[in-house]
Order: sequence, then structure tokens, then C-alpha cells
Amino acid sequence: MEQLDYFDDDTTGTVFRDVLLLALLGFIAIVVMLLPHISTTKEQTEDHRAPGNVIVEMHWPNDLSVDVDLWVKAPNQLPVGFWNQGGHVFNLLRDDLGIEGDATNENYEVSYSRGIPPGEYVVNVHMYGNLPAGVTIPVNIVVSVKKKLEDTRQILNSTVELFRRNQEETAFRFRLDHEGELVPDSVSTLRHPLITELQ
Repeated sequence: MEQLDYFDDDTTGTVFRDVLLLALLGFIAIVVMLLPHISTTKEQTEDHRAPGNVIVEMHWPNDLSVDVDLWVKAPNQLPVGFWNQGGHVFNLLRDDLGIEGDATNENYEVSYSRGIPPGEYVVNVHMYGNLPAGVTIPVNIVVSVKKKLEDTRQILNSTVELFRRNQEETAFRFRLDHEGELVPDSVSTLRHPLITELQ
């Protein structure tokens, strides 16, 4: 009767090659997954197309449990707000419902753009929920532009008052040029409803 040798060189060599091949494939997979996260030059990190170039923030009193919505529109794009939270240029990153279901004590919504396309931008505020009788909600809107990684400049700041359900007000209409600069005399509050553009 022939005795089996479990430590046969041929079997050991095959197992060793398999383990070595799997380890090599695992290492290559890790390197491939890390490549997109490696920054090569300072110029690439300061690219004008970095996320968050146009930043639109909206605040309202923290003690009020009301749902106010931020709507923004980039040049030649569909409006972005709670019904349409992402577009080609803008994304709504925080849809705040007021105190209800909020992990923070701050009533705040924010939208960020990818890049700074030239043209007209529209920023609206919308009173979504019900308001207690006789209450007016002051809503502060701030627009900033970030052209480089650490160069954020506030370009517009205003307060809009909301006093009834479904009220939509235009906080700003403004134009940015090809350099991301505010075009002189382009700022207005001429009404431009955004919600109806999605219906």
C-alpha cells in the first residue's frame, strides 16, 4: 500500500504560488483604489472646478420649528432645491426641516456648485410649512465664491422676510463673469419663481 505524503513538494509549491498570487492581486487592488485620492500637484488642488465654488447659505431663527427651503439656479440649468437636490452645477447638501428631526440646534440650508459657470444665478427662499398667525420669519442668505482652495469671499448678504405658507421670494439675481467675479450692477431682487420651473 502506497503512503500519501501530505508535504509533497509539488503540492506545497502550488499552494505557495496561489497564496503569493492572491497577495499580489490584493496589493494591486489597494493601489488602484488609492490612486484617485493621491494629489499630484498644487495646481490641481486649486483648480477652478473644485467642488464648492459658489456657496449659498441660508439661516433662519433656531427657535422656530418652521420649514424654509433654499432654491438656487445656475446659468442655463434647472433649479436645485428639496424636490431636485442635485443638478449639473449645484447640489443641495442640507435640507433642514426646522427643529423637527434635526440633530443640531441650527436652522440652516446650504448649496454648493461645481465650478463657476458664467451667467445669471438666482437664489430664492420658500416658506414650505405652516406659520403661526402673525409670525414673520427673517431669513438670512449669504453667497460666497471660492476660486482657489483657501480663497473664499462673501459677495452677497441679505435678509428676506417670510410671513405666509408657500411664499417664494427672490433673494438675489446676479451675474458672474468668466473669472468668477461679480458683474457690476447685475444684482437685483426682481422676482423669478424657481419651483414652478420643475412642475
